[in-house]
Amino acid sequence: MPGLAAYAASLWAWNEKLNLTRHTDVEKFVSRDVADAVAIAPHLARGERLLDVGTGGGTPGVILALLRPDLRVELIDSVAKKARAVREIVRETGLDIPVHEGSAQALVAVRPSGPQRFDTLVVRAVAPLAKLLGWFEPICDAYGRMLVVKGPRWDEEKTEALFRGLVRKVTVRRIASWPIPGSDNESVLLEIAKRSMS
Repeated sequence: MPGLAAYAASLWAWNEKLNLTRHTDVEKFVSRDVADAVAIAPHLARGERLLDVGTGGGTPGVILALLRPDLRVELIDSVAKKARAVREIVRETGLDIPVHEGSAQALVAVRPSGPQRFDTLVVRAVAPLAKLLGWFEPICDAYGRMLVVKGPRWDEEKTEALFRGLVRKVTVRRIASWPIPGSDNESVLLEIAKRSMS
């Protein structure tokens, strides 16, 4: 896929100026970044509007946009210089993806309904589950659901979130898992969605 090669080349060039990724060789990029996006893609409906929260260097949002041109992908990072860098990476990759800088919660909260509302928030390597839920559980009416990529400690993180009372309005369930190459561990995909009040 030529777009993927262009994205990786641009990401790695920018990474020399600004720390955007630890995956700076083809093997790691494919086995971690691309593998995570490939695992998420089947769980997204055609034409979904999604926000890559804490996008860093654009992963997994840019890769999802390349794999699934039907998706309406937007990226956000709270670190302004990262957001500016990923805006350039997106441009150099030849994609038309909006890149926001600032608070993801604020962006989600101002689009609670209508065609600009986010169907899915995609989150990878941003924060522990309790912190994520602290940010997004109170505004769970304003978006469809969250898909969160987690590592082997996800169960402990879920237990802590339960203990802290952060899953009163949402459910957390594992919907996919895949091996992490070179280890005995696996990545999991968690779906966090508003509880039905029936």
